[in-house]
Amino acid sequence: MLGWALVFLILALVAGFFGFSGIAGASAGIAQILFVIFLVLLVISFLARALRGRPPV
Repeated sequence: MLGWALVFLILALVAGFFGFSGIAGASAGIAQILFVIFLVLLVISFLARALRGRPPV
């Protein structure tokens, strides 16, 4: 999922460079949403691992 966020971020940067503001805004929004979802899932996985008694790697 982080890979998709990076793809949309790069697409937003390229579209912004060429002046496609609508596409750049949409891609940046998608990248932000995916990045936040990735971070939430990361925190949940760390908490689940800690609650099971295994130390984080």
